[in-house]
Amino acid sequence: MSTPHATDAPNPSVATDADSSTLRLSGAALILGSSSGFGEAIALELARRGMDIYGVHLDRRSTMPHVERIVSQIRQLGRKAEFFNVNAADEGKRKEVADRVAAATEKDESPRVRVLVHSLAFGTLRPFVPPASGEASELIGKPHMDMTCDVMAHSLLYWTQDLLGRGLLSRGSRIFAMTSAGGHRVIGSYGAVSAAKAALESHVRQLAFELAPRGITSNSLCAGVTDTPALRKIPGSEAMMRVATQRNPAGRLTTPQDVANAVAVLSHPLSGWITGNVIHVDGGEDIAG
Repeated sequence: MSTPHATDAPNPSVATDADSSTLRLSGAALILGSSSGFGEAIALELARRGMDIYGVHLDRRSTMPHVERIVSQIRQLGRKAEFFNVNAADEGKRKEVADRVAAATEKDESPRVRVLVHSLAFGTLRPFVPPASGEASELIGKPHMDMTCDVMAHSLLYWTQDLLGRGLLSRGSRIFAMTSAGGHRVIGSYGAVSAAKAALESHVRQLAFELAPRGITSNSLCAGVTDTPALRKIPGSEAMMRVATQRNPAGRLTTPQDVANAVAVLSHPLSGWITGNVIHVDGGEDIAG
């Protein structure tokens, strides 16, 4: 898979389907993987709620018009939007973006980055061992495992460290990381990504523990099967979507907007006691037999 993919405010009413305009947010969000799928939907939803958006993405020239449309939509909502087309796992680029966000938010109220979202989908899909059938197959190797786990798991830790060190994360900040059912279930050729997702969930728990005294929360979000560019890179994705639709008690797939709505609610100051969890945003898909 290689897809360039204590309360601190008043008590407003939480949004409902009938009246979503009551949930308002402030401050800035930094979205890693902001140009498609979950990251795109989250960026737009948080902008609708009143947040400025800083996005990190990796796109070729052919897909840049789509990125420019996202930035335009955010600005049309009256919010600031600054996107960086860089490799989120590159140490130098990470520090450069962190410096630029720090400069841009220097005069903002604390927390300067209220929301950090990790939604990076860039990994290798290969089996661990040759098929019993004897069919030729390219196997996973050390470079593939290292790259997949670095991008999809360990990078969350390094971004958190850099943002915290610059005073961008502080009391009231929220960290969200996108995991998947692959973190606890087996999917063909998904082993490297499964390892990355399991590591990501572990990092989120450890960050929740260590950041709790600072009033910063950290949670993993496990979406149900969602039709995204990243999913379509997985062999058998069409069958996965059919089965998930049948299995889900609501009779449909999860959408990126479902996840974006959850992030908006969990970014509210009243959610400050929710941390260290894997939160399923799937309409009950994972619990269904």
